[in-house]
Amino acid sequence: MKISLLQQMYKDVLAGIPLAKESHHYSSLLTLSVEQPPGGDESCHQRHLPPPAGGTGGHEDTDVVVPAADDLSNSFANMSSSFCPREVMLLQLTLIRMMVAKAESQQMESSMRQKYCEIFVLLLKEAKNDSKLVSLLGPHDRLLSHMASQSLASLVYFQLKEENALNVTWLSFTLNALLGFPGNTPVADCLWTLTTIIKEILKDAVLPKAGVLKKLLAPLDAVLEGFYNAILFHHFDSHYYTSPYSEATTNLISFIDLLEVLLASRTDLELPLRCQRMLFLKVSYVLNLISSSIPYVIQKKFILLLKKCVLHKPREDAGSGSVSLQGLPLCEDMLALSNAVLQLGSLTWLNQIPLDEKSSYFGSSEPAPGDDPQGGSDQTVLRALSLVVLKALEFKIHNSAAEAEIQGGFESSMSQLLMFWRSHLKPFPQSHPIVHHCEWLSLVFIEQDDDMWEAAKALLLIYLKLDRLRRDAAGNLNSKEEDCWSSLSHAGGYNPHCIFLFFLEKIAFDSSVLLDFLISSETCFLEYLVRYLKLLGREWHQFGAVCGRFDTEHGAFQSVSPAKPPHRAEQRCVTAESPQDAAWEPAPQTPVPLASSPDCRVFTAERGDNEAESDSLISADNAALPGSLQSLVDYDSSEESDLESDGKECLVNTEQVPSDNEGERRKRGTGCSYSADNWKICASEVLPLKQEGSHPSSCWTRVTSLDNIIPLRIMLYKSTKCLEELQQAISRLQRRNLFPYNPTALLKLLSHVEKMSKNMNSQ
Repeated sequence: MKISLLQQMYKDVLAGIPLAKESHHYSSLLTLSVEQPPGGDESCHQRHLPPPAGGTGGHEDTDVVVPAADDLSNSFANMSSSFCPREVMLLQLTLIRMMVAKAESQQMESSMRQKYCEIFVLLLKEAKNDSKLVSLLGPHDRLLSHMASQSLASLVYFQLKEENALNVTWLSFTLNALLGFPGNTPVADCLWTLTTIIKEILKDAVLPKAGVLKKLLAPLDAVLEGFYNAILFHHFDSHYYTSPYSEATTNLISFIDLLEVLLASRTDLELPLRCQRMLFLKVSYVLNLISSSIPYVIQKKFILLLKKCVLHKPREDAGSGSVSLQGLPLCEDMLALSNAVLQLGSLTWLNQIPLDEKSSYFGSSEPAPGDDPQGGSDQTVLRALSLVVLKALEFKIHNSAAEAEIQGGFESSMSQLLMFWRSHLKPFPQSHPIVHHCEWLSLVFIEQDDDMWEAAKALLLIYLKLDRLRRDAAGNLNSKEEDCWSSLSHAGGYNPHCIFLFFLEKIAFDSSVLLDFLISSETCFLEYLVRYLKLLGREWHQFGAVCGRFDTEHGAFQSVSPAKPPHRAEQRCVTAESPQDAAWEPAPQTPVPLASSPDCRVFTAERGDNEAESDSLISADNAALPGSLQSLVDYDSSEESDLESDGKECLVNTEQVPSDNEGERRKRGTGCSYSADNWKICASEVLPLKQEGSHPSSCWTRVTSLDNIIPLRIMLYKSTKCLEELQQAISRLQRRNLFPYNPTALLKLLSHVEKMSKNMNSQ
C-alpha cells in the first residue's frame, strides 16, 4: 500500500535515516494527483468508518487517479478506503516541506542531501508538481491550500538557491493573480507563497541574499506597485471589509504580511527596488485606510507596520561600519513618510482612529474576571502611533536648515500629540495628577522599554537640533532668551532634563534598571544616554534649575501645617506669571507626599509665637517597590557590593498629637537604626551625611519658615546619586570582564557628571 510506504518514508525522514531506494521510487510516492477535485467531501469525514462489503461502494469515486504505467502509483489507487485522498495529499505536502528543510540544514550528510536534491529535481521536471501545487491554491479547501502554498514556496526557494533559477510556473501564476485583482484569482494564496519565499531567503545564513532577492523581486517589481495602488486606493471600498473573516480582509492582511517582509528585505539590497519603497513613498494610502471604518485588526497591523518603517535603519558594512549606499534612498523615503504623517502640521487623522475599541483577549473576546470591563485605549497602538509621529518629527527637523521653517509646525504637532495622549491615556489608580507636559512621555511608554528610549532619543535629537539652529541664528543668548527657550521646551513636553528626571522618578531612582537597559541589546538606551550626558555637561545649570522645580512643584512641603498652607507663589522658584510655568498645570491643593526614594530623610521646622515645631523623617524600603521596578539582575552579588549597598530602611510610624492652637497636627517619626551623634543640617541644600556610622545615602534638610521656603536639592541629589551608583556598577563589572562592551567613554561622561555634582555641593 502506498500509504504505508509514505508513512515509512515520513518516519525515515523525521529520524534522519538515509533513503535506501532509488530517487524515482520516492518521487513517485510524492507525486500529487489532482485530476479530480480533492476537496473536503463527505468521504473524508467518514474516513474512519469500515469499508462496505466487497471493498467498493460510496468511496470509490474519491480514489486518486494516477498514471497506469507506474506500479507504485497503481497501488495508491488500491489503498484502503479508511484513508481519503485529502489525507494522503496532506502527508505528501508535509513530506516535501520536511525534506526541503532537511536538505538546507548544515548538519545533514552530503550524500543524504544529494539524494533529496535528486528527488526534488524529479518532482519539478518530470512530475510537474509545481503546476499541481498551483492548482490546489484557492478558497475551496483552506487547509489544503495553505499546505500547498507552503510546499510550493519551499520548492521555489530550493530552485533559487540550488539552480539560481526562478520557477516559471510559479512566476506566471503570481503575475496573473496580481494583475487580475480584483477578479476571482487566489490573491491571498499568491501573497502567502511570496511572503514565505522571502522569509526563507532572509533566514538563510549562507545564501548571497542580494542576488537572490533581486532575481526574485525584479520581475514582480512593477506589478507589486500596481497591486499596492489597486488594493489600497483604486479598488478600496470599506464595505468589502465589514467582516474580519471576509475574503477581502484576508487578502489585505496577507498583503500587510508581504509588506512587512519587503521592508525587512531592503537592508540586503544595495539599492532597494520600487516595491520595497512604495510603503514609504505612498504612505498616505495607508493613513487614509486606517482612518476608515475597517476591522480593527487591519488598522492595528498597519499601524504596527508604520512603526517598523520609522524604526528601520540602513545596513552597515561589516568591515568598516559605514552606512551603505542604501542610506540615500532611505533618507528620501523617510522624508516622504514624515511629510505624509505630519500633513503640513496637522495630525487630525490621529483622532479618527478608534483606539477605544475592545482589545482582543487570549482565548476570548471578553476581559478576564477582575479586569476593567470598559477596556480603555489599546496601549500598544497608542505607543505605536505616538512613536510614528515622534520619529516623523525627528526626520523632518533633522533635514531642515532653518529654525523658522520648522519651529511653528513642530510646536503645533507637539501640542496636538499632547492632547491626543491626554484624551486616550487612562490614569492609573491612586496616581498623582499630571502637572507637567514632559511627564506624558514616561507615562505613555513606561511599559515598553525599546519604544520609550526611541521616543526619548527622538525628542532629545529634536531639542539638540533646535538649540543648534537657535544659536547659529542668534549667536550668544542672553538670560531672557534662555528662559524663553526653556519655557518653550517645557510647554511642548520635550525638555530633555524633565523627561530624564520623570523617568528616574518612575523607576524610583534604581540604578540597576539603567544598568539593565545598558546591557540589553533590545533598546537604544546606550545611544540616548551618551547623547544626554554630553548635553548634561553643557547644561548643568539648566539641569539644576529643573531639579529645583521638581522639588517645589511636586509639593514636597505643601501643607506641613494644615491650618496655614503656604501660598502658591511661595511654593514656586519663580512666580506663576513667569514663562517658566507655562507647562506646569496647577497642582492639587491636597498635600502631595514627597516622592518616595530610598535613603532620603527630610527635616522640616517652622518658627512662630504660637506654633510648635514639627519634624518629618521619611524613609522608604527598596523591597516595597512594585515588582516591575525590581532589578532584573542582582548586581550587588559582585565584589564590593557589601560596601556599596544601601541596606534596609525601616517603616514610617505615624501618630497624632494635639496642637496648642489647632485641632490637631501631624507629627511623623521613625525608629530607624542609625548612629549619628550630630545631625548635619543645611538650610539651603541637601547634603549626604558623611559622619562615621551614618547611612551613606541619607540626606537632611531644614526649612526655616513656611513664609520663606528655600528650594531644596532633593531631586538633584537623588538623580546624581543614581548616576553615581550606575558608574560604580559599570566599573565593577568592567573590572571583572563582565560588561558586554567597552564602556570607557560612558564612564568618562558619568565621571564628569559626578565632578559637577560635587562642585555644586561644595559651593
